Order: sequence, then C-alpha cells, then structure tokens
Amino acid sequence: MRKLVCFAAPFAAAVFLAVHLLPEAFWLPAGGACALLSLPGLPLKGRRRLSWMLAVFGLAAGLCWSGLYRCIFHASARTLDGTEQLITAAVTGWPRETAYGCQAAVRLYPEEGLPVNALLYLDPLEDGSLPELRPGDRLWVSARFRLADTAAGADSDYYYSRDIQLIAYGDAAEIRRPDRVPFRYWPAWVSRALQESVVRCFPEDTAPLVVALLTGDKSSLPGGLYSALRRTGAAHVVAVSGMHLSFLMQMLSALPGGRRRGRALLGVGVLFFFAAAAGNTPSVLRAAFMHAMMLLAPLADREEDHLTSLAAVLMLLLIQNPYAAASVSLQLSFAAVAGIYLFAAPLHRRWMERVPGGTAPWSRAARAAAWWLTGIVATTVGAAAFTTPLSAYHFHTVSLVSPLTNLLVLGPLTLIFQSGLALALAGLLLPGPAGVLAVLPALLARWVRWVVTALARLPFAAVGTGSLYLRLWLLLAYAALALWLLGRGPRQRMWLPAGACALCLCAAVAFQTAARTGGALTVTVLDVGQGLSAAFYAGGHGALVDCGGTGRENPGDRAADYLQSLGLTELDMLILTHYHADHAGGVPRLLERLAVRRLILPDVTPEEPLRLEIEAAAAAHGADILWVDRDLELPLGDARLRIYAPLGAGSANEEGLSVLCSSGEFDVLLTGDMDSSIERRLVKYGELPDIKLLVAGHHGSKYASSQELLLAAQPEYAVISVGYNRYGHPAPEALERLAAAGCELYRTDWMGSVTFIAAAQPAS
Repeated sequence: MRKLVCFAAPFAAAVFLAVHLLPEAFWLPAGGACALLSLPGLPLKGRRRLSWMLAVFGLAAGLCWSGLYRCIFHASARTLDGTEQLITAAVTGWPRETAYGCQAAVRLYPEEGLPVNALLYLDPLEDGSLPELRPGDRLWVSARFRLADTAAGADSDYYYSRDIQLIAYGDAAEIRRPDRVPFRYWPAWVSRALQESVVRCFPEDTAPLVVALLTGDKSSLPGGLYSALRRTGAAHVVAVSGMHLSFLMQMLSALPGGRRRGRALLGVGVLFFFAAAAGNTPSVLRAAFMHAMMLLAPLADREEDHLTSLAAVLMLLLIQNPYAAASVSLQLSFAAVAGIYLFAAPLHRRWMERVPGGTAPWSRAARAAAWWLTGIVATTVGAAAFTTPLSAYHFHTVSLVSPLTNLLVLGPLTLIFQSGLALALAGLLLPGPAGVLAVLPALLARWVRWVVTALARLPFAAVGTGSLYLRLWLLLAYAALALWLLGRGPRQRMWLPAGACALCLCAAVAFQTAARTGGALTVTVLDVGQGLSAAFYAGGHGALVDCGGTGRENPGDRAADYLQSLGLTELDMLILTHYHADHAGGVPRLLERLAVRRLILPDVTPEEPLRLEIEAAAAAHGADILWVDRDLELPLGDARLRIYAPLGAGSANEEGLSVLCSSGEFDVLLTGDMDSSIERRLVKYGELPDIKLLVAGHHGSKYASSQELLLAAQPEYAVISVGYNRYGHPAPEALERLAAAGCELYRTDWMGSVTFIAAAQPAS
C-alpha cells in the first residue's frame, strides 16, 4: 500500500507547485522534463529504485495532468470569454438573492466543446420579481461571459478552486422545468427539505446554527455569530467535514441488524449522498473518501493506513480539479487530519497513562470522563498543529481560545447534530412532535452560541499575525516542535517546550500591544477595502471614525478585531461622518462585537435606511447617541477630538462630519467624503492647524483633497483608504495634488492597514 504513497504524494505536490508557483504555460513542459527523469538507468536498486521512479513519475503525472486539465476542461470557457450570446444552461444549485438580482450555479452547454460550470447573475424580471429557479431547471439565457480568474479585481483562483470557470451576467430568456428531477440533483433537494424542516421544528434563534451544522449552509447564520466562531477557532463546526461525518457514522453504527458488507456499502452510499447534499466541498469530499476507505478496507482484508488514505484521497480530489489546490477549505481540512493522525493518538495515550485506574464505579466514571476530555483536547491540539500557520497566512490571525472553545462545545455539538438530523427527518412527516422534541437540542444550541459569543469578546481571544513579534513566535514554536519530533529517545518532557512556547506567546502579545499603545496617540487607518475605518487609541481609551468598507471581511469585524488586539473591551466613542455603507455599513456588526459608550452622528437624512438600522442597533446594545448640530470638543485620554458639524447641504457627502484629533503637536484630519467646495468652508471656518496626517477625502477622489485644503493644513503624511472599485479611486489629479504638497503617501490597497504612533510629549 505504501507504493501508492510514493506516487500519490508527489502527484499532489506537483499540482500544488503548478497552481501556486509555476506559470500555466510551464505546466506541461515541466511535466515532460520530470517524465524524462523517471526513465530507467538510475544507479539505485531494489525498493529505492522503485520508490524513486514512482515519485518522479508522480511529479510528472501531476504537472502533466494540471496542464492537460487546463487545456481540455477550460477550453470552452476561454472560447466563451468576452462574448455575449444565447446559451443553454442547467441550474445545479439553489439561487441566492443579491443586491441587484440573484445568482445561481449553472452548467452551460455551448454548441461546441465540453460543458462549463459557471456562476450566473440574473437581473430581476420586468415586474421586479426574481426568476424562480430550482436545481434541475433548464435555462435559455442571454448573457455576457468572462473568465472566473479574478476576484475583487485581482487575479485569483478562488472560483477555479470551486470548479467554476466562468462568470455570466444576463437575463433568463426561457425556463423549462422537468417533469421529474434528475437523480444528480436529489441531494440539493434533500438539503433544502432538511433546512426547511429545521426552520419549522427549531426556535428562530437556533435554527440557523442547526442548519449550518447539518448542511454547511451559512447564508442564514447571523454574521456576528459566524465572526465569533472564526475568532474562537470554531468555524469548522459550520463547514461540513470529517467531524460531521463521524457523527453521522455513529448514528449509522447504532442501527440494528444487517451484515457487515451490507452495512459498509450502505454507509458508503449515505456518506457520499450526504457529501453531495453539503455541496461537495473539498473538506466534505475528503472526509467521505476517507470514511469510505475505512469502511471498505476490512472487506478487502486490508488494514486502513492513514498516510496512504490521506495521500490517495488528496490525489483523487486534485484529479477531479487541480485548482482545488488553491482552496483554503481543502488545505485546512488535510492539514487538520494530518495533525490529528500524527499527534492526537500519542497525546491522548500519554495523558491517559497518568490517569489513575480503579474498579470502583466512581473511579471508572472519572476515567471515562478523563478519556473523553483528554480526547477532545488532544484532537484539538493535533488539528491546530498544522492549521495554525495556514490560518496565520490566509486569515492573518491565530485563535488563542480555540482549545477552550472546542472543549466546551464539541460534546454539545455531537448531540445537536445527531438529534437535529433525526428531528429534521422526522419533521418532514411529523413537524409538531418534532418541534416538541427539539427543545433539548435548542437549549444546547443556545449554550454553543453563548460560549462562542462570550469567548469572542475577550480582548486577546485571537491575535493578528501582522506584527513581527507574533511571526517570530510562530517560527519559534514550530522550531521547538520540529526539535521535539526529531529528538531521540522517549519524549517525556513535552511540557518544557510547550511551557516555553506559552511564555514566549505571552511575551509576544505583550510586546505587540506595547508597540501599538506606547505612544501618546496611535492612529490606524484599517484596510477595509473601498471604505473607511480609522481607529484612535490614547491612554487606554479608544475611538473609531467610520466603520464601512467592501472587503470580504465585514468592516465591523475588522475594527473589533483590531480594537480588541489593543486590549480594549469597550469603545469610548464611534463617530460616523455620514450614512453611506462604505463608511457606516459595519456599525451593526461592531455593536454586536464590542461595547460602545457613545455613538456620535450627524442629524441629517432622517429617513435613510442605514441610519434607522444604526439607531435600532444602538438602542438594542445600549449605546448612547449624540447628535451633532454644532462643533464639539471631546477628550480621548490625553488627546482631544474636535468634531466639525455639517458645513453643507444636499447629498450625504456634503452633510457629513469631519474630525480633527490632536495630541501635542500631532494632528490628524479626516474629512469623510466631502468635496472641494465643502473643504473650502472647513478651511474658512474650521481654524485648522498645520497637521501631520491627512486621511484623504473620498478615497482619493479628484473632487477631494483640494489645493486650498492642502495649502491651509500642510499635511506631512496622507493616507488613502481605498480598495477595488470602478470609480477610478484614487484619481491621478488627487495623487498629483498630494505629491505637489509634499505629502508622504500611503495606500491601504497596497500596504494594508497603516499605523502612525505619536511620541509622548515631554513634560513642560
């Protein structure tokens, strides 16, 4: 069986190399070069020779298959790229509503070439309603097409990793519904039926969590809860994977009767049907394949080999779609399983050796409890061993409370999943009795919500890895792990490197916090995409000006994560310049995550929906609202904030607030989205000092950062908070004016979050 590892592991490594490092044009030539190395004539003999040939042939096969896959299966997509035409399509998933219509996963059938998987965006119908689409429907759609090789304006394999080759925009010319839904779409229908049954049976506050746990559909999960799950390292519970299939296998094993072969084949069928209902994501397919191997290995008189299974399953998934190597879900899933296989069992066994035994009932009960607790902790530690660096790389954060979170929620989650699935199936026929029986799992779901929400509010529940100290700690921790693994003899003193790493982590967090808060004033313009969120910290007090953006991460989460990394548990004030989503869209999420004492708002546009939503969120979370109709001066630790009342009328941009923060000789000015005419009024009436830092108005629009403002304020530094956009921000005219004024320029789209620290002023 290990011969398979010699081929499968290099195959997978070659695909990862191709997708992440090599240009696509080199995939086939590099594969051919590797194939030449696998020819006979090597001086090695016996098993080493065979292992070498299998490994090199695996590398060659991985590179060649990646190139052939692109040439064969993406050819039709490249032909359709940039065209606009009428085409036939089949709906493969349930549509989802978007801001401008709806989107649906479809399979396109061009007149020539192979079918193409696409994400189709449809406009509303003439009466304003959305097309009623269901999996299995046949469409004739007039659409324009582009390759799915970009995301948010940047080159990305995000869609390719999900096996989507095209993005289409258009209108459904005709929809035909089949008399009978084809079998391949049954899992999607079953998933929808289970979701609807859960919604009927479970209380409103717990149904979204149960739906996400059973099917992996997070669309109805409150954003604040999902961000709390991520921050506490528990987001894996709503991404269907091996844990969920283990729960499912426990249920199947409890069923009475049946022969071993029949039960194994039934289990395999249920596994893959459930995986399809969960969307056939890489993580759930990995789990389904590995569980299937575990079930079928005894039937073939073979023992399951973890390494062989892991390598073979990875190869199978990459044969299906080489671009899956870019999937974060796949990377985290395999890294977690590798860590569990390598560390969990030895840790569990070693810890249980220290638990005293006994024949008394209480002693057996205590040992059983210890076995369960140490099993959860060992599994959590093992899974984190290899997923931590991946999380640090992809999400720039590491959860410190993950072991505690998993210890508190994994047991209840087992019961929620198993009882929730049973009740959802029963609810298809008997929703009333199922609703009554759902009381207990609903209580457990509330416990899970409470735990993750409470732990997520802790200041250092998760730490960002953007600082040098945390990166050095990661290097130190994995160097210690490598030395411990390579050490000879029994490794009994594991506590010594573990304790040293824990102390170094505390020191790294302390140094990082001190570096950000050691000055008189810290100003950070957060990277929130096309939007603005600027955080101020002075003497243990925090303020935030605006909280909006268009990045993948909610700007409220982005701001809360940063403020909590400073050790803050509450925010003194949140100031909004105006009620546009790119400046205020993240406020409801921020109020969920962090206590805010005072919300400072312009008293304009009273019927604006976003303003009404913010007012309701402030009332729900106990934040006081201060309406600004005249200039205000407020203290922030040793610094002072001056808030300028609206100076214009008309649009929201003209009626916005502007903010000046001063600490000694360090002054920072934010003007929101006001244009040059309002900037001139600010210069005339605002008594502006010479400032150190200007947060450029309107994301670098040519209508802001006027010459009059720059001459009056004379900023030394300027930050443009900007992301992918179609407005041309930052405009060349604004960049030229800022350069002519002598500003040292920073951009969040190039540099990420930008931090300035004002030194403490000497005592007079």
